[in-house]
Amino acid sequence: MQKENQLYEAKWWQPEKNKLLCTLCPRYCTIGEGQNGFCFIRKNIDGKLYSLGYGRPTGFAIDPIEKKPLNHFLPGSQILSFGTAGCNLGCKFCQNWTMSKARLDENNSFYASPEEVVQLAKKQKVPSIAFTYNDPTIFGEYVIDISKIAREEKVKSVMVTAGYIDKQARKEIYKYIDAANVDLKAFSETFYHKLTFSHLQNILETLLWLKNETGVWLEITTLLIPGENDSADELKKMIDWILKNLGDEVPLHFTAFHPDFKLLHKPSTPPQILFSARQMALKKGIKYCYTGNIHHPEGQTTFCPKCKTKLIVRDWHTVIRTNIKNNECLNCGAVICGIFS
Repeated sequence: MQKENQLYEAKWWQPEKNKLLCTLCPRYCTIGEGQNGFCFIRKNIDGKLYSLGYGRPTGFAIDPIEKKPLNHFLPGSQILSFGTAGCNLGCKFCQNWTMSKARLDENNSFYASPEEVVQLAKKQKVPSIAFTYNDPTIFGEYVIDISKIAREEKVKSVMVTAGYIDKQARKEIYKYIDAANVDLKAFSETFYHKLTFSHLQNILETLLWLKNETGVWLEITTLLIPGENDSADELKKMIDWILKNLGDEVPLHFTAFHPDFKLLHKPSTPPQILFSARQMALKKGIKYCYTGNIHHPEGQTTFCPKCKTKLIVRDWHTVIRTNIKNNECLNCGAVICGIFS
């Protein structure tokens, strides 16, 4: 059992000349003695790579599951949420940058064993745990140990992630994961390269793998930033790719940007941009499309794709009423994809 003051040796690394090669994500950092990787929390100490984030959350919160956002996974329930310091992306628009761009010694972290995290969820009587706020890929070892115990205790586990992860590492990290919301931040390599310091293709590969090779429930979120990733042409290409490769039943969330971190000069997303993106997705054949970070009850409500009955009515993150049972519309009997109980 990991002790509070004990360093945790990382997985997914190998010697590389006089350095260590971290193989957790496609960044593949080569890390010299005493140095940290790009994510801040993976460090070369005496020729071994250690995960400084293991057992070091920066805080817990009880959130509505809709805040992740997940609208087809235990809707109306609450979820225990936490993250650590650091991140393996460099998003200039990060809306959690005080955590994702912080080092552990700059943030108020504390020790919590995997067993303690699961017991906290049970004590709070919540059915699931979310690895969120920063990208949980970087504390994958911690995710594995928590989600394994959670599975044994009948508590579900959720990844809220950018999907920037190595092919081998993801097989281990997602072994006990029940649901994931993946940020598809844009649909252009230029955006990914300049604004996130990562690459689009790696995220597309993660989405394909999650949908086609795992049993993880998948939803997708795109934060629309004015003038950066909100053009009709780019949105059309993204929606077409989702329909062709993932199908029409993966819920898609378009959320509003607000000026933050290094994009303070950008305006907030006009609601009409979100409305138009949602209408485009629905018209092209996406069955479930939502708007977020704005008050838009219609865009937060789940409709039956067959008879258009309001199945799950939401106001912000609160479920007002439901008209679904056993994954079926109570009006017409159409099967609704998701995990509803």
